[in-house]
Amino acid sequence: MNTIDLGSRRLLLAGKPLPEAEQVLVLIHGRGSSNDEILSLSQYLYVDDFALLAPQAPNGSWYPQSFLAPPLQNEPWLSSALDFLGEIILDLSKVGIHSERIYWLGFSQGACLTLEFAARNAQKYGGIIALTGGLIGDKLYVERYQGDFKQTKIFIGTSEPDPHVPTYRVLESVEFLKKLNADVTLKVYPNLGHTTNEDEIREANAILSANKLFTSAE
Repeated sequence: MNTIDLGSRRLLLAGKPLPEAEQVLVLIHGRGSSNDEILSLSQYLYVDDFALLAPQAPNGSWYPQSFLAPPLQNEPWLSSALDFLGEIILDLSKVGIHSERIYWLGFSQGACLTLEFAARNAQKYGGIIALTGGLIGDKLYVERYQGDFKQTKIFIGTSEPDPHVPTYRVLESVEFLKKLNADVTLKVYPNLGHTTNEDEIREANAILSANKLFTSAE
């Protein structure tokens, strides 16, 4: 595991070296957590051929207020976090890794940030895994979202109830992501609590292995 700097932010890099990786998984931690904690989830994932990138939020939080607050209440931190994810895509493209080989996984606040970034920059990604999250704002600001996911597979798992992410926002998010041409699978788990379970890991691995690249020997 190595630490690298990207602009003014620091990331953990694990797994395959970037020049050797077939795919990249970007893991976004939740509020009060850290990049090494979210990176520990990779031990349960099918990522042998992946480079793993895990950015760190300043003071452990990507933005200060609830994801359901009016967006201006989370500025300038929200825009800074979204810009940072954009920088990751740009830097990966410079080493030949384009969006269709980039996968995203976020938990809680990290899942909200992941979905918000993806919806604002919809294109063909390798896949997106949002563990307890939804699009950000006191309402859906649909004018912010643009592009075409081109049937990118997105898995969203959540608990009913969840103390931080209400199911109504998850459902709203799913419907809008579908309008951007995403292939969305939603699973709502009764009384799961604010955590993950084995079924979510299975769903994540289905996405991570769906587009596995094979080299044919001739």
